[in-house]
Amino acid sequence: MLYLLVVEDDDDIATLLAYHLGKLGYTVTRASDGEEAIRALEGGNFNLVLLDIMLPKIDGLEVLKTMRYRMELSTPVIVESARGEESDIVTALEIGADDYITKPFSPNVLVAKVKSLLRRMQNNAKETTPTTVSTQHLFLDARSHTCCVDKVDVQLTATEFSILWTLAGDSGRVFTRTQLISATKGDDYPVTERSIDVQIATIRHKIGNAGPSLKTVWGVGYKYLEEQT
Repeated sequence: MLYLLVVEDDDDIATLLAYHLGKLGYTVTRASDGEEAIRALEGGNFNLVLLDIMLPKIDGLEVLKTMRYRMELSTPVIVESARGEESDIVTALEIGADDYITKPFSPNVLVAKVKSLLRRMQNNAKETTPTTVSTQHLFLDARSHTCCVDKVDVQLTATEFSILWTLAGDSGRVFTRTQLISATKGDDYPVTERSIDVQIATIRHKIGNAGPSLKTVWGVGYKYLEEQT
């Protein structure tokens, strides 16, 4: 499942975008001003952001600067605005936007841009996907499903390995329980969020010295935070 953030102060446009993107199976979160957008980015993980430039409180370009420079997020961003001047387009792209569309626009064109950008990012990820994760205490090998803690083999079930690989492979990123279920079992797998809590507790126990790096983010989910080597 892919998670999109739509930052748009025009409720009609935001509703229209959420409808079209939702039909494709994307999970859409909405923010109506710059401050709300930054809070959403701080509290969640998104595969793509649709960002209006003309926003209340904090404008879109400042939100984009915050994403790229303060939060150091590489999340793909499509900027959309009524501004059509070349200088605005250049500014947005220089700050870190991946694409730009001017209002008024066809929802079908924007959806096509979203699909194209996500497809490109996924293809790039496939080309660079590592097969191992190595930190101070933990070593994982995806090819053999091997887990070692301080050079000692640890036996994990397939599900436990998938959860740990998802978290440790993207160190510092917070995953919700739903995202962990989707990553390890697929979107339609009938697993309760409570079962993820049980799996996490078991993994913590099994991985010993690496266990404290598997952290609970209260009200959100889990992350693995240990410097990779």
